[in-house]
Amino acid sequence: MKFKLSAIAFVSALCLSKLLFAEAPVTSSAVLKPFVDKHELAGAVALVADKNKVLSVEAVGFADIAAGKAMKQDNIFWIASQSKPMTAVAVMMLVDDGKISLDDPIEKYLPEFRGQMFVAEKDNEHIVLRKPKHPITIRETLNHTSGLPFKSAIEEPTLDGLSLSSAVRSYAMTPLLSEPGAVYRYSNAGINTAARLIEVVAKVKYEDFIQQKLFDPLGMKDTTFWPNEAQSLRVAKSYRPDASKTKLDEFPVSQLIYPLTDRVHRFPMPAGGLFSTAIDTSLFCRMLLNNGELDGKRYLSENAIHELSKRQTPPTIKESYGLGFSVSPDSYGHGGAHATNMEIRSGKGLVLVWMVQHGGFPGEGGKAQGAFRNWAMDKFGK
Repeated sequence: MKFKLSAIAFVSALCLSKLLFAEAPVTSSAVLKPFVDKHELAGAVALVADKNKVLSVEAVGFADIAAGKAMKQDNIFWIASQSKPMTAVAVMMLVDDGKISLDDPIEKYLPEFRGQMFVAEKDNEHIVLRKPKHPITIRETLNHTSGLPFKSAIEEPTLDGLSLSSAVRSYAMTPLLSEPGAVYRYSNAGINTAARLIEVVAKVKYEDFIQQKLFDPLGMKDTTFWPNEAQSLRVAKSYRPDASKTKLDEFPVSQLIYPLTDRVHRFPMPAGGLFSTAIDTSLFCRMLLNNGELDGKRYLSENAIHELSKRQTPPTIKESYGLGFSVSPDSYGHGGAHATNMEIRSGKGLVLVWMVQHGGFPGEGGKAQGAFRNWAMDKFGK
């Protein structure tokens, strides 16, 4: 009996020892904390999801370094050009409804674009304008081959100071920079023009359409062009390297008018004006991963998802872009000007959301997103 008790005690002690000294599972925050500790990354919210649920969401570092405010999972970020895919989805809702076709000319709905010319030759002495082979199509506004510039000359000093109709009219008054369909040129003007179609065709303001058709039904309660006073307190500060390239300096979002709550002087900018959280953005991405459906509600047809996520740029162009999305053979997504990012990895059935506010990184801070991606794919992508 004594031997049996000793054996049992030995086995129990061994099991307890393994529990006490076993390695804790590596988390995304553990992977990212060294970047924060070395002052290469201010803070981040990193999220992984599949089509059914969030698998991991963690916050690390600071939302406001000077105030000592820790980053939290519900911090709000300016997602900038991640607005483009959300606008493209709204446009595709009209395609699904049969109200527009991707290969319709823009001038069919926006007559101010009729007769637009493109710059065939230009030097310090002269400019030669020519009539394009075909007018800009809706597809070309969404895949950055329209020939439209990044912005017009009057979109100064910020990008949110003009109403959508005024901004788009200024694009129509500007010669195209290239033949439609021939050159990839990243263009806020193109996405904004596609958004203006919503107002003309659906006869509702763009911001109301995307709120009622996308954000509200998906439960994206913190996604907005105008963070209210309570939400503004959760907006993470933006940082960039200081003059020595070794520390972080806070800086404002110069592309936008302040205060962000101002609905009188600030207008919705479909190509880059949205603020959001990691959770909100994951809802949008999970709907896409699930072929246009989430929690039993269908938002887009499977054909619309196919159009959004396939390469739409010609093979002669090196950039691989869909409709509002950057695309690769097994994933699609988009980043923002302050280094936010979202990826829909269809092949692995995963969504990755990376929320930071950075205009550059000192040291190896730029590797933080890759470290998170590698961790996520190693843990969930097998």
